[in-house]
Amino acid sequence: MNYDLLLVGAGLFSATIAHEAVKKGKKVLVIEKRDHIAGNIYTENVKGINFHKYGAHIFHTDNKEVWDYVNSFAEFNRYTNCPVANFKGILYNLPFNMNTFTKIWDDVITPQDAKKRISEQASEMAGITPKNLEEQAISLVGRDIYERLIKGYTEKQWGRSCTELPASIIKRLPVRLTFDNNYFNDRYQGIPIGGYTQIIEKMFEGCDVQLNTDFFDDKEKWLNMADKVVYTGTIDKFFDYSEGELEYRSLRFETENLDVENFQGNAVINYTEREIPYTRIIEHKHFEPESSAISKPFTIITKEYPATWKQGDEPYYAVNDEKNSALYAKYKALADKQDKVIFGGRLGMYKYFDMDDTIIAAWDLAKSII
Repeated sequence: MNYDLLLVGAGLFSATIAHEAVKKGKKVLVIEKRDHIAGNIYTENVKGINFHKYGAHIFHTDNKEVWDYVNSFAEFNRYTNCPVANFKGILYNLPFNMNTFTKIWDDVITPQDAKKRISEQASEMAGITPKNLEEQAISLVGRDIYERLIKGYTEKQWGRSCTELPASIIKRLPVRLTFDNNYFNDRYQGIPIGGYTQIIEKMFEGCDVQLNTDFFDDKEKWLNMADKVVYTGTIDKFFDYSEGELEYRSLRFETENLDVENFQGNAVINYTEREIPYTRIIEHKHFEPESSAISKPFTIITKEYPATWKQGDEPYYAVNDEKNSALYAKYKALADKQDKVIFGGRLGMYKYFDMDDTIIAAWDLAKSII
């Protein structure tokens, strides 16, 4: 069968395009190398707890159109992301706010105290243009916060010293002179009751979906299956690494089933000291505190370990430094010469997307090709 549209990858980007295409009467085929749809937002029910297989994903947006769109597929709860940082056994609220500052500095009580202390500590960078992430962070929040809550976590996440990372990674840091622990500033926030997979299932209704199917096992066959192809895999692999390998960061997950009702009291706790190899622990039941799962006498936790990426590993984050950005520009030039294949998503476009940004980018692409 010949299709109007082939989508390589079954994540949120492809699902959004698929849904829009089917509404226009297009014949759509989706192929996915994993054994499930939904990409990295895949959730599955494990003994009544919705398990986020590839880490925490909290939907947040300021765009009402996007919020209404996702709510048309599932009901969302009122989950508010309030992560906690653990540094050497002491817990701090995130993002940086008055709860954090009063915990770090015993003599800081008022917003004026906090502002003054941060300014005093940041003054060591006065007159200096930050050349790396460490200097940028200190110039924004001072050394105490940097050393406890930024340095170790960031070095684990990126696999290199903060002095080797570009200052541009943290052009700004959230500093709140209030006691507000809500991590996001967006107006709308929540998690779908019952998990994300149901949303992607509904978005793919009317499509043909083939799982356990690797595009590169028979690339030419798949390219000839449809009038247009949207490819959401790594752009450098599509071109057989002809310009060189782009860099990615990967993740490794260790999941445990524990016979305790409540392991850590929060969905996400970051571990910011360098000596602890994982960056955070996720306790899945806390993403849906309104669910009956919250009172079950057991829980599921996942430790998240950053990892150096190599071919064959799952790429999670693009390394958007100067070198890789220049290399991506070469691949983008090759992609722009393609008549049939369009590159999308975080891997095809070599950039990080929040979920609302993913939907907006997919809408824009759908308008141009459907």
